[in-house]
Amino acid sequence: MRVVIVDDDTFVSGALKTILESGEEVTVAGVGKDGKEAVELYHSQKPDVLLMDIRMKEMSGLEAAEEILSKDPQAKILILTTFSDDEYIVKALKYGVKGYLLKQDYHSILPALQAVYSGQSVFGTEITAKLPELLKERKRFDWSEYEIGEKEQKVISLVAEGLSNKEIAKRLFLSEGTVRNYVSQILEKMDLRDRTQLAVYYLNVR
Repeated sequence: MRVVIVDDDTFVSGALKTILESGEEVTVAGVGKDGKEAVELYHSQKPDVLLMDIRMKEMSGLEAAEEILSKDPQAKILILTTFSDDEYIVKALKYGVKGYLLKQDYHSILPALQAVYSGQSVFGTEITAKLPELLKERKRFDWSEYEIGEKEQKVISLVAEGLSNKEIAKRLFLSEGTVRNYVSQILEKMDLRDRTQLAVYYLNVR
């Protein structure tokens, strides 16, 4: 897995590089210190995953993520920050980042990178707990507008919790292939790009 690390604290980025390269699973393809360098490194190095902070000089991580994802919607970006501000979380999800972790969860970084690399979305426990509260005042959404049935709604809610197809299949007593078909059909019905957009949509209307 090729990873680019971007953080304005060189001590942090250096420590992350050392930690990630201590095994054989990760190669750090580049290290940057702000959002502008993140954009440049992403396009020059084409990493499998971009691991990036939010608050940085010149250009923030969120601004960089928005620019990168607008040109490459398949980009896999994992936010690693000390800030769990509601506004940051909502914007990150809206732009389509694949994960949002707090820096104190150092033990979760490698598993999160592996999950994002394999196509999953990852959000730290504290972040996941905050999401429903952010949109608590929303009116009940009418899923029939998209011809989404009860079983599909359940699948959507579990996707929003960050569960994989295999985990959803186990929870709903379905085959993994059936869940995969449900997710594909839901994305098509709602004209959404991927699971992350589906999760964001659900959390905004639930």
